[in-house]
Amino acid sequence: MADVRDSLIGQQISRGLSELRQAWRVLRHAGPSQIQFWFIALMIGIASGAATVLFREGILFLQRHLYGTDDVHKLHSLLQVLPWYWVVGIPVMGGVAVGLLLHWFTPDGRVRSVADVIEGAALNNGRVEQRAGGASALASLITLSTGGSSGREGPVVHIAGMIATWVSNRINASPINGRDLLGCAVAAAVSASFNAPIAGTLFALEVVLRHFAVHAFAPIVIASVAGAVVSRATFGDITEFALPVERLVTFYAELPAFLLLGLFSGIVAVVLMRTIFWADDMGDAIQKRVNLPGWLRPAVSGLVLGIIALKYPHIIGVGYETTSLALTGQLEFGQAVVFTIVKIIAVAITMAGLMGGGIFSPSLMVGALSGLAFGYVATGIFPDLSGSQTMYALAGMGAVAAAVLGAPISTTLIVFELTGDWRTGLAVMVAVSLSSALASRMVDGSFFLTLLERRNVHLAAGPQAYLLAMFSVAQIMRGKDEEGVPSEEECWEKIEDGIYVDGNATLEAAMPIFEKSNLSYIPVVTLGGEGEAPELWGVLYQVDALRAYNRALADTASEEHS
Repeated sequence: MADVRDSLIGQQISRGLSELRQAWRVLRHAGPSQIQFWFIALMIGIASGAATVLFREGILFLQRHLYGTDDVHKLHSLLQVLPWYWVVGIPVMGGVAVGLLLHWFTPDGRVRSVADVIEGAALNNGRVEQRAGGASALASLITLSTGGSSGREGPVVHIAGMIATWVSNRINASPINGRDLLGCAVAAAVSASFNAPIAGTLFALEVVLRHFAVHAFAPIVIASVAGAVVSRATFGDITEFALPVERLVTFYAELPAFLLLGLFSGIVAVVLMRTIFWADDMGDAIQKRVNLPGWLRPAVSGLVLGIIALKYPHIIGVGYETTSLALTGQLEFGQAVVFTIVKIIAVAITMAGLMGGGIFSPSLMVGALSGLAFGYVATGIFPDLSGSQTMYALAGMGAVAAAVLGAPISTTLIVFELTGDWRTGLAVMVAVSLSSALASRMVDGSFFLTLLERRNVHLAAGPQAYLLAMFSVAQIMRGKDEEGVPSEEECWEKIEDGIYVDGNATLEAAMPIFEKSNLSYIPVVTLGGEGEAPELWGVLYQVDALRAYNRALADTASEEHS
């Protein structure tokens, strides 16, 4: 009897293992079903939330040991009493470590962040770089722990993107599923960072996927909630910032002031972004002029930051201590103005020095400081019609961040989730709407899209602009020996007239040639080195290029409206 029972148990185990193996084969080759996909989204949400928590704890751990304090939330106060050589030396050492790390493990010495996740969603089927991404995560961890003036949300978004990429590659996810999983990871990371699952969901849809398709909504919500649960299980049900108890607006009479704050915040956001881009260009020019090794550039930036921190220690690190002081009105008007200017300069130096970190936290800090300064002026002019200055700091924080990130909906909801007050949310929404509208016309949509535009990745104009870059000429062309293709003599005549396209180029380079030459086909060549003649590969027909482009447009529209 026992032998029969053991035999039955063995058969059941063997059958179960066989079914698991079959399920794994189906999952890899046919893709997950809806229920399976939601379960995968849940696992990605948990993993991304845990990664966000670990990244945050890693920063706190390094700061405690480097600066010798048990309370890193008071780091800025501590820096005022530390020896000057320690305040200056730590950012320099961090810069050296970051420079070497990026020099060894990235092809271009550049840190990966949110812009690369957006690019991965649009152009790489929801995948991001793994090797360079891992080095970037470690570089950002070192930067934020050793005095870099940037934020932690950008790095954790890319770390979450790496988790989604690993899963997508393992299950052979389709492009649509890969993008959805990337959205799940991003939502969980943002949700865990701010304890704001609604905002995390909408950030992933609004900023990364850049659509609100129904098929993506449920799994992203599941992942976002999972990320928030992980964060709350670790840190408790608390918000990131210390918020004022009195948050009342004199409401309807005061709303025009928040309209003006929105315009002011839009200008501040543009100044922040353009200062970063100008500093980056200057950094490139100076590095080239003095022949500075690329791996030393972060160290030079660390030196400059350390010198600034001797006078203004609040620029060191993420800066949430100073942001909380602004939100609770514990800074005077002059301090708010000076701190805003110095923070913008420090963020530009950090980013231009290729040190790592993100723009999310700096935009919150700059927004809170500039909003507080605006609030002092507004309440001083109309004291009888005004609430507290801290309301302007809160609205300014949301307005500047929304304009920088290109995320008016999710940024408004972050503030709403932090406060839980609908009148506060309405005041923030009024300011956010105008700041986003103004700033988006002065840059290419947002900081991230402008950053990509500077790399010649044209996502700001929409799919009709960037889809051409997804197709290489070699994919679409017809071989020179195929039936119906013009003779080699005809092709070489056009090549000699300068009408040809490189086979390694994309349709983005080919379509202007069609438009300029008004031909139905152009020869495809491979360009040799200097002095070497090109080799004829085949012919690219305009009708084939347009067919591929139209199919891609149709697929994109189908995904965004499904």
